[in-house]
Amino acid sequence: MMGKHESWPEAPTDGWLETCATVQMWSQIVGKIRLARAPAENHWWHVALYLTARGLTTSAIPDGTRVFQIDFDFLDHRLVIATSEGDQEIIPLGPIPVADFYAQLMQRMAVLKLAVHIWPVPVEVMDATPFTERTAVSDYRPDIAERLWRVLSIADASLKRFRSGFLGKQSPSHFFWGSFDLAMTRFSGRPAPLHPGGIPNLADWVTREAYSHEVWSAGFWPGSAGGFERPAFYAYAYPEPPGFSDAPVEGPALYHPTLREFLLPYDEVCNRPDPAAAVAGFLNTTYRAAADLGGWPKVYLERLSELRQQG
Repeated sequence: MMGKHESWPEAPTDGWLETCATVQMWSQIVGKIRLARAPAENHWWHVALYLTARGLTTSAIPDGTRVFQIDFDFLDHRLVIATSEGDQEIIPLGPIPVADFYAQLMQRMAVLKLAVHIWPVPVEVMDATPFTERTAVSDYRPDIAERLWRVLSIADASLKRFRSGFLGKQSPSHFFWGSFDLAMTRFSGRPAPLHPGGIPNLADWVTREAYSHEVWSAGFWPGSAGGFERPAFYAYAYPEPPGFSDAPVEGPALYHPTLREFLLPYDEVCNRPDPAAAVAGFLNTTYRAAADLGGWPKVYLERLSELRQQG
């Protein structure tokens, strides 16, 4: 199904969360390979995946004098492991157990002489059953996987456009496989108070590295069973300044007191007269709330034209 604007496809309700849960487990396995082999970067930026014209990629990962990358192709529904020497291995994507996906990927890595060892346990989810023990048949609908990628691509373009007005430190638009969301983060430049941690099945020291400095972060999340079960754009600040939850935010957004972030449901956005403008307004007003209420040194962080435009 398409939304009111054909470039903004609707996210189906039947089977959406189930297929997303399967892709999340697969992406954690692939992401952990990048974690194991890519050089470290601040705030764990070296572990993220990126949107491509067909799906998600690790991007190039060093391996001695060669490089390799792993790509999810959600058009032909396959996983491609390729090296700079021209070799590649392909795994078809379908409703296979996570344990089988894990075994096949490790076997194909060995064929390509890409030695890798990962901790085979999912993170940032309540159910930490190891990948090797997830033997039940997975839910995977190719049409939903493709739709997920198309929606992520739209969100990725929105975040990339929004990045242009900022001179300070900010992340690229990248996909974190633990929390299973597309994210872009701006920094005030000041250290943040020690993060309390407490994210399920994630060491607190990992979280504290990610939130070592004050941030406003926004992105897109497909939703999850047992939580907020609708795909949505989100935005939050850490530390959250006083008054942030009551700040005026554009669009049909709501503040989720448990998640401590603003959510802009995707299904409400894609049928708006101008979906892109609705998302841009959401990003701008949540960032403005974080920066203004948090006392960010905006004169050093934003382009002069942007400051003039915003008054």
